Amino acid sequence: MIKRISVFQVAYKNLLRKKTRSLLTVLGIAMAAWVLVSLFGFNRGYEASLNKDIDNLGFQMLVVAKGCPYEAATLMLKGGTGLKYMDPAIAASVAAEPEVDSVTPMLMQVVFDPNKGESGGLAAFLGVDPATYPKMKSALPFKAGGWFREAEAAEAVFGYEVAELEQREIGDLYLIPEKGVEVKVVGILERTGTQDDGTIFLPIKTVQRIFGVPELTSIGIKVRKDANMKAFEDKMYKLPDVQVVSLTQVKTTIMTLVSTARVMVLSIAVIAILIAMMGVVNTVLMSVMERRQEIGILKSMGAMAGDIFKLVWLETIILCIGGGLIGTGLALVTARLTDVLVRRLLPYSPSGGLVSIDTGLVLMALGVVTAIGLASGVYPSWKAARMRPLDTIRSEAES
Repeated sequence: MIKRISVFQVAYKNLLRKKTRSLLTVLGIAMAAWVLVSLFGFNRGYEASLNKDIDNLGFQMLVVAKGCPYEAATLMLKGGTGLKYMDPAIAASVAAEPEVDSVTPMLMQVVFDPNKGESGGLAAFLGVDPATYPKMKSALPFKAGGWFREAEAAEAVFGYEVAELEQREIGDLYLIPEKGVEVKVVGILERTGTQDDGTIFLPIKTVQRIFGVPELTSIGIKVRKDANMKAFEDKMYKLPDVQVVSLTQVKTTIMTLVSTARVMVLSIAVIAILIAMMGVVNTVLMSVMERRQEIGILKSMGAMAGDIFKLVWLETIILCIGGGLIGTGLALVTARLTDVLVRRLLPYSPSGGLVSIDTGLVLMALGVVTAIGLASGVYPSWKAARMRPLDTIRSEAES
């Protein structure tokens, strides 16, 4: 009984005749697929992590008294000087804007603590509204305890580094330097890697009372999701004696830098794909030319041009799909390594995963690679299908 073999089996066996050449071609395609999947995975992962980090900040816009440092680090560098204040009525007027979801007023104060370190240092206090700040900063993790609940409570929440430096635990009392007022520690934050680690949070009315400052230094604004951010920013810029820090601008700037790098890497990926295509065309075309006599015999035995075209085209598709599967598999396996490498190269990286590869991306990559195979196989297949049986057999005999 004669066992019939399929066209796929014939194509597969043809590729195995030159194992090394076929393997190198598959690896070339795999590299291109790996770069393609990792690149688009990075694009998705970075943007998603950046959006999550900005959402975790709680507010998308910060209104600060003109000339006032809005970062604790800047304030420390200035020796705790340079604080500017604004009227609390501005917070009420901003909250009345239709684009605003909620606002939270803040008051920053800094004092010199002689017991801090070997020669003393500055201690930063941030007065926040217990009714609005914890809701906006709901992503802030607590190591122990929680937020104060009373608007004028003599209670404090310590950032991670402050708690470590002061060796404070929940229930301990803390004496505010220069003011001689004790507050009770009711919460200690986990390490966040932000200025919150070095900040002591108090109820804003408590800070206003202890330091005798009724004004504000900043207002955090959470904007409605359906609001026109550009129009709202323009409106805020018109407020007198304040400066506006928009996290949307920060995000846009970062994404612009990332997009520039992404275009460069995408260009490299396109070049890698083109090189892979040329490799496929070269491999299959060489295979066709080496099998001229075989193709001539097949045609002499009744094989039609369409059958030869189909056979050679199938060999090309097998190479590309094989390379695509290996490449996407490599991208999945090395996603964590890619994350670590990219994080070391970028000047700023959000806290979440930088590479996000899902089923849709894998299927897209396999589709692209298959399309490459279909396109790459057209010319060698057409070349093989046009061969004339007598010419191929005669040429082989003469050679």
